[in-house]
Amino acid sequence: MSLQRNESLPQDQIIRTLLGARARLSAGFFLVLRDAHLAEDVFQEVMVKALGQQDLFTNEAQLLSWARALGRNAGLNLLRKSGRISVGLPESLLEMLAQETEADAGNGREEALATCLASLPVASRELLELRYFHSLSCADVATRTGSGLEAVYQKLSRLHRTLRDCVERRLTLSADPS
Repeated sequence: MSLQRNESLPQDQIIRTLLGARARLSAGFFLVLRDAHLAEDVFQEVMVKALGQQDLFTNEAQLLSWARALGRNAGLNLLRKSGRISVGLPESLLEMLAQETEADAGNGREEALATCLASLPVASRELLELRYFHSLSCADVATRTGSGLEAVYQKLSRLHRTLRDCVERRLTLSADPS
């Protein structure tokens, strides 16, 4: 699905994007809070607020940047309100990490990956979706697809290699203007 320049992200894409980045976002929130349960609460708050303000987001990078900033600030506010002292990273270091993450988000890797994923055959995308979007184990994927466990491992390994090569190729092409 290609979006027009000023068109906001559809709700299902916001959900997929945030759930796809859940581990990274929650890890960042944990760095602030040093409490896995509170980090999960903050992630849920970010998800609800994003869905309530979906008109703000025109692309996934913008959504993720907003989610990281909101979650970090929500975590710091939680600590302040509870009177707890963060044993996590200092605010200055968190800000530096946020800036570094922003720089990485702008390098085109996510867009290249999305393009490469779209170019895969449907069966390959479905296999990846079962494994990563639905968080099924390889054994569960094997059962669900009627394949052997070793075959699933091999297919996933080949898909990882294919996607890595495709992303690197696209990034190299976009970096070389000639």
